[in-house]
Amino acid sequence: MLLKIIRYAKGYIRIRITGYSTERFLNACSHRGIILWGLEPKGRAYEMNISIPGFRKLKPIIRKTGTKVSIVERFGLPFFLHKYRKRKMFFAGALLFAALIFLMSRYIWNIDIKGNLTYTDETLLKFLKTREVENGMRVSEVDCARIVKDIRKEYDDIIWVSASIQGTRLIIQVKENEDTIPAMDEAAENPDQEKPTDIVADRDCVITRIVPRNGIPMVSEGAEVKTGDVLVSGQVPVMDDAGTVIAYQYHESDADIQGRTVIEYQDEMDLGYEEKEYYYDKKTHLPLEKNEYFLKLGRYTLEFGNIRNQYRAWEMYGYEKQLCIAENFYLPISYGKKTARPYESGEIKYSKKELQQRMSRKFQQYCKDLEKKGVEIIENDVKIYTGSQKAEAKGRLTVQMPIGRQAESRLREIPVTEEQDETGE
Repeated sequence: MLLKIIRYAKGYIRIRITGYSTERFLNACSHRGIILWGLEPKGRAYEMNISIPGFRKLKPIIRKTGTKVSIVERFGLPFFLHKYRKRKMFFAGALLFAALIFLMSRYIWNIDIKGNLTYTDETLLKFLKTREVENGMRVSEVDCARIVKDIRKEYDDIIWVSASIQGTRLIIQVKENEDTIPAMDEAAENPDQEKPTDIVADRDCVITRIVPRNGIPMVSEGAEVKTGDVLVSGQVPVMDDAGTVIAYQYHESDADIQGRTVIEYQDEMDLGYEEKEYYYDKKTHLPLEKNEYFLKLGRYTLEFGNIRNQYRAWEMYGYEKQLCIAENFYLPISYGKKTARPYESGEIKYSKKELQQRMSRKFQQYCKDLEKKGVEIIENDVKIYTGSQKAEAKGRLTVQMPIGRQAESRLREIPVTEEQDETGE
């Protein structure tokens, strides 16, 4: 590949050799160190490639061997430049374009955030802007390590961040944790200090099943518990032969716990909905639209057309695309289109049957979602009410469901016996 690039930069010629002594011609070229390549027979002649300096050395060889040499085609940069030597503006524009591309490659023109679910791109970009990280900044000024620290410090729910530069693109990847446990965070800060965790009730309920895997159960089946009550303790007591607690072993509690509880359900919806009737062109019978095209060059915007109109209501949609060379070389140039579609709106009222059907479908979907989470519905006391303003579904569900959440265990003090007190141990 490199050899092809060098030959193209220097230029070479495709020649055809005819005569009765073509073999002598080839031997003479080899003897004089003239390099030939791409040799192919063409009937009684031969075609081959030769460099420009080599072609200039052929005159004595042609005279001596009695062969005839003709040029088939010319290749390479020297011939290209000679062909377009009068088009100075073309080369000036090409050089200017190359210079602009090189200049723009020194800046960040696209910030791509991946893995975020809780926080939108706009939220994270707004935060980064307060840290002077935005489109248009120099690549040399981007501190990826600082970006990672700032995001981790600002957002506790984000447990992992990476930042890297590819071309003119700053790529930030994040990973969120929706079930962050404070005790686990503290243990991460102090890995040498083992801390136990308990399983506590996350709602008022009656325990119907408890199967501990790790830890000591603090309640039994049929017990009524309140929110925050300890169900399984991560502190396992160690006793001596007399049955006295002399120490505790610390564990992370684990258990399968089911409880019967009551869930309040409430949902509402409007009695009607808005129906849109779009305007149509009388001649084409197509929806009436007003379009506006725009071109953004950095912070400057050029607009073509106008979406302003005299209609009372309209909806607007559009798109914007940023120019990109290859995959990661973004440019500070984008284009797009905005479209406005006028319409008239009117309110359509649901019938009582339609309201009940819609509310029932939403409730059934709610029940299916509960079942996917392992919730068993024992009793259903939800009813639908239709008022003058809204329709409402409310009531209670008696369910059996998984109970408990992890929480940091409060360390217990080891009781001091009289014997220990006297010996000072």
